[in-house]
Amino acid sequence: MNTGAHHSDGHAAQQPPLRSDAERNRERIIAAARTVFARDGLNASMASVAREAGVGIATMFRRFPTKEELVDAVFSDRMGAYADAVAVALDDPDPWNGFVGYIEAACAMQAADNGFADVLTMTFPTAKVLEQRRSEAYEAMLSLIERAKATGRLREDFDPSDLVLIHMANAGIVNATGDSAPDAWRRVVALLIQSLETPARGPLPASPGHEPLYKAMLRAGQATSTPPPGKSN
Repeated sequence: MNTGAHHSDGHAAQQPPLRSDAERNRERIIAAARTVFARDGLNASMASVAREAGVGIATMFRRFPTKEELVDAVFSDRMGAYADAVAVALDDPDPWNGFVGYIEAACAMQAADNGFADVLTMTFPTAKVLEQRRSEAYEAMLSLIERAKATGRLREDFDPSDLVLIHMANAGIVNATGDSAPDAWRRVVALLIQSLETPARGPLPASPGHEPLYKAMLRAGQATSTPPPGKSN
């Protein structure tokens, strides 16, 4: 990634302060983005992050040329915590309890941070670290789902893509209720979990499948992108 630092002959002694200043700006931007995205979600503009950080928009785009790079820096650790929640669920001796605990933990993470609520419903192909952790979590979830089905507690027609739908539904509730009803998501998640347990009251409609949902997540991620000054999408 281009740090935006400028180098000139005969001024090597000045390079460390420039690099230190660039790193301070980067950390200020990441901290500001955590605050802005948690409050306003990923539709918040890069300009609003720059204002929160107290830096100019040009500095913002030197540090993070694309919004995807900023999202990667801000949310990679939280996606790591999300993957850890799956690992904890797999360690539960009761696979059904582990499955339910994972859904509750993941939805709570969404409720605590509007930005992360959005992250779980979008995909960012250039955010390499974030997407690698998402992929690791997905592979673990496949095992979690199969184990929960093997207990006879999780309905057989549950599909892995249904987890994406749960995250989308929860993100919608979180974004809609905000401060007015901050615990509304808990009721919706409880309703969803109860609908997943056997015996099923009836068959489900066909799953949309992985590929259509991936395309929807990709479009949602692209819709949040902000072009650098002087450029357009």
